[in-house]
Amino acid sequence: MTQRTTYTSAGSGDTIVFLHGFCESKEVWTEFAKPLQQKFQTVALDLPGFGENTSGIADYSMEGMADYVMEKLGELGIKKCILVGHSMGGYVGMAFAEKYASMLNGLCLFHSSALPDTDEKKDNRNKTIEFVEKHGVEKFMQSFIEPLFYSENRDRLQKEIALMQEIGTNTPKESVIGGLAAMRDRKDRTDVLAAVKFPVLFIFGKEDGAVPLDKALEQCHLPDNSMVYFLGQTGHMGMFERTYETRKTLEKFAETIYG
Repeated sequence: MTQRTTYTSAGSGDTIVFLHGFCESKEVWTEFAKPLQQKFQTVALDLPGFGENTSGIADYSMEGMADYVMEKLGELGIKKCILVGHSMGGYVGMAFAEKYASMLNGLCLFHSSALPDTDEKKDNRNKTIEFVEKHGVEKFMQSFIEPLFYSENRDRLQKEIALMQEIGTNTPKESVIGGLAAMRDRKDRTDVLAAVKFPVLFIFGKEDGAVPLDKALEQCHLPDNSMVYFLGQTGHMGMFERTYETRKTLEKFAETIYG
């Protein structure tokens, strides 16, 4: 029987830590991270409420998740790292940057944002919470996962879509609702982004409905040191939709920091 664990760690050298998005798990980084392990230590965490980290979760806030990441890095003996956050993982990354900036050599917002939800987005979160409460997680996943991928990429990525469906469907209802509420209530951290002293990498999909291009452009100029990569024909799931390009971009970013 495979031992349940809330993190994976492989490779050696300077550290890159991966945080997954909403209704995802550390598994979304498994294949993506493997080539990077030839040069770096890669760590992928299950955030509170997701993957195999679903027992006794009381705090789904971005700040609470950031505290969990800090605690886990301490347990693993990691002093400093590059933090890579996909979607909700990027929101956690921004909360982490606000609270624990000295831990970071760099930050990658991977289809993510320092901006808060708009009023329209908050209303949609509330409607989604009501839907999940009424119809359950499995029904929600039937309409949630596929639109994360750009329409023209879906046929070739059926395996990846199925993986996301499986991870999402296995997410407890309390975690889905808790995560939605926490994302809805997260604060604006563009001031944090503007103040950071470490390099920031932004990866955006031009067809990403979750982080539209205009919102991407609002923030990518804020850090003193930033790299920005816009991907055409790419939705919200660049680690699957454009694996090689996004991984090479992250690798180059890490090499400019670690040398």
